[in-house]
Amino acid sequence: MPLMEFFTTHWLGQLIVIVAKCLAVTVPLLVSVAYMTLADRKIWGAIQLRRGPNVVGPFGLLQPFADGLKLFLKETIIPSGAAKVLFIIAPMITFVTALVAWAVVPFDDGWVIADINVGILYLFAISSLGVYGVIIAGWASNSKYAFLGALRSAAQMVSYEVSIGFVLVTVLLCSGSLNLSEIVRAQTGGIHHWYMWPLLPMFVIFFISSLAETNRTPFDLPMSEAELVAGFHTEYSAMTFGLFFLGEYANMILLSGMGVVLFMGGWHAPLPFAPFTWVPGVVWFALKIATLLFVFSWTKGTIPRYRYDQLMRLGWKVFLPFSLFWVVATAGVIAFARGH
Repeated sequence: MPLMEFFTTHWLGQLIVIVAKCLAVTVPLLVSVAYMTLADRKIWGAIQLRRGPNVVGPFGLLQPFADGLKLFLKETIIPSGAAKVLFIIAPMITFVTALVAWAVVPFDDGWVIADINVGILYLFAISSLGVYGVIIAGWASNSKYAFLGALRSAAQMVSYEVSIGFVLVTVLLCSGSLNLSEIVRAQTGGIHHWYMWPLLPMFVIFFISSLAETNRTPFDLPMSEAELVAGFHTEYSAMTFGLFFLGEYANMILLSGMGVVLFMGGWHAPLPFAPFTWVPGVVWFALKIATLLFVFSWTKGTIPRYRYDQLMRLGWKVFLPFSLFWVVATAGVIAFARGH
């Protein structure tokens, strides 16, 4: 049997191809998560006029591996009153859902694990599952601090997912497709064709809601040390504790990738002529994600934490009605432009 036929028709060959695709996405993503922790701390250090990590390896480049090794070698302590199975499963849910969502995100033209026609719905469904990891962690810990942090986080994530849902509706109205690759192709032609301009308010709402989704400053209320010690992961230690933060950073990269696909032209170059078109699409995709991640870190280093009532008021009384209005306005403009 020819090699190509083996990989396209035989079940074992197809399985090898799927595993290879998953590894090609997962390995760079895990490395990116590791170095995002370092970049985060370096950016905060620059904002606060200090060096940040700079001892372990040249320029501190081995710091993420030192942190990971320390967490691996620490003892995992499970509280005696905790629901042990759920206690262990909770951080896994948070981390795995952040990885599984990448199955439908296109890195370049044709570079996607599963190019399904309902990519937006898949992303929305998977991102909604992340709240279960937080709720289970707070409940299984058998701690009041952890449970209060979990309730806060669940309410916060659900509140801002509603706004993100309306943001996704405006994008699919403009593109006419739920397929993420088709949404990117609809933005072909340069930076002036990207949806971040006609849908600028929704892009802003999407970014702020992403901060709330990932419990990042100024919306890190579930982890507010003054009231809740550390929130839903108060009782966690060692690698179970590390998985929550790896999941948080993986979610940051995922939401930045969603922002790039939905609003910033995906793999397309900002200008559709040389030398910009000489750069591979996957490089443009990575650079755009890095730009949004920089703003994530910049925000954490500059903006103070909200009060919880301010957080919920912003989500339900500002973002929800405005995003609903923008969906109706977008549908009206598109219908008028098409002569309906």
